[in-house]
Amino acid sequence: MPQILGQQYIGGQRVATGQVTLKSLDATTGETYPVGFMEATADEVAAAASAAAKAFAEYRETDPNTRAGFLDAIADEIDGLGDDVIAEVQRESALPEARLKGERSRTSNQLRMFANVVRRGDFLGPRVDRGDPEKQPPKPDIRQMKVALGPVAVFGASNFPFAFSVAGGDTASALAAGCSVVVKAHPGHMVTSECVASAIERAVEKSGMPAGVFNMIYGDKVGAQLVQEPAIKAVGFTGSQRGGRALFDLAAARPEPIPVFAEMSSINPMFMLRSAIEQQSEDIAKGLAGSVALGCGQFCTNPGLVILERSAASRQFIEKLGAAITEQQPQTMLNAGILENYARGIERLKGLDGAKEVAVGQGGDNQAAARLFTADKQLLLSQGENGESPLLEEVFGPVTVVVEVDSADELLTAARSLNGQLTATVFSGDDSELSDRHELLAVLEQKVGRLLFNGYPTGVEVNDAMVHGGPYPATTDARGTSVGSLAIERYLRPVCYQNMPDVALPDALKNANPLALLRLVDGAFSREAI
Repeated sequence: MPQILGQQYIGGQRVATGQVTLKSLDATTGETYPVGFMEATADEVAAAASAAAKAFAEYRETDPNTRAGFLDAIADEIDGLGDDVIAEVQRESALPEARLKGERSRTSNQLRMFANVVRRGDFLGPRVDRGDPEKQPPKPDIRQMKVALGPVAVFGASNFPFAFSVAGGDTASALAAGCSVVVKAHPGHMVTSECVASAIERAVEKSGMPAGVFNMIYGDKVGAQLVQEPAIKAVGFTGSQRGGRALFDLAAARPEPIPVFAEMSSINPMFMLRSAIEQQSEDIAKGLAGSVALGCGQFCTNPGLVILERSAASRQFIEKLGAAITEQQPQTMLNAGILENYARGIERLKGLDGAKEVAVGQGGDNQAAARLFTADKQLLLSQGENGESPLLEEVFGPVTVVVEVDSADELLTAARSLNGQLTATVFSGDDSELSDRHELLAVLEQKVGRLLFNGYPTGVEVNDAMVHGGPYPATTDARGTSVGSLAIERYLRPVCYQNMPDVALPDALKNANPLALLRLVDGAFSREAI
């Protein structure tokens, strides 16, 4: 366990000029950690951004093997965080040991995945359209590749203290792209953040990376300034819709607007077709209840809405789902504030005309119980104050709402009423039935980033094909993903070189192809020299 100092990480140094105003709390007891944390001053925020900009100039030029080795070194350091660190993460988050050890492995594995992405080089997207000086007018030689955007501000998430935090997917993909980073540590797990930040700093030193390629600051009030620092060229965020939208608006209002890739709000609707609940009612009910309660519902992919056609089978399914919900054990949430927000969300649902609480899980002191609501279809199809159904407002916690509609057409109308989501799920026990619902699937493709069949959305596999994103308000930019190798694309931009002498071209575009990349050359893919 490294010594906890509560100081900023800026340019490879620990910096402490602010006041100790921040405390790490035990998620279960509320007890305060003995070391306090310093809120970053305005000068420190600016210094962190400046250090990242200085390091970027050197780091962006690193060759693929060197950069990949750095990512692997961070992964090794993360794997080396011992049980003493896991115990501190448990203290700050109330998450179980097994979950945290798995999340630690996921964090190191995604770093290694990006190391492999960098080594194979396809993220650069090299294209070569050779010139022809004999043509009239002469055809220019034009070559294109992607380059790093610049320093990235990363905001750690509360619900994944490893995988979506200091060394999480935003940091890993930004570093893989060739960007330096400034992380704003999440106030819910500052000891955890310091342990991980120290691990990254050890990898920086061992790999010979420029000081300032990684920086981290603490604070409740530093986010707005960080996003507006001129040196910052992009933002990665995971959290609430309110927080993500505020950062997005600040970034858009800058003299030089910058992209914000914010993963925010989603209720992850599930569509239960007739054949599924007629054939697999018991199994689906148990699986769905487990998914709702998994991690105390503190997943961005928690299934918060279930839509099905009214029938005798649908009524039986709701009864079985309610019975499965009542069997769920109470759990401690990430912190007292999240528990309070969950309680307010439940009261909001209870106050909706046409909504009814029909099942409650096991209770416990200062813990969250799983809950099941039913709601009249008009609540889904009607519009609230914000122009959307009140059922589309996420309740962060172990709760889901079931809505019965009266026909296949109304099921389709319900799908059209959705706003942007991370996921949607379709359950069906009959392929012919599924083929008849092509229009439903076509609508859902326009609403989500990931469309699931006969499964549960909780659990996001990290691989080349994963999309963890979606139209607003799931994210602020539906063209990207925060999980999977495609996440690197968020922090790149295309540049083309016209009639550039070969000696001055980046290696990815040189005639000899020294990196042995797969390139699009005159309309055909090739690894050969030209």
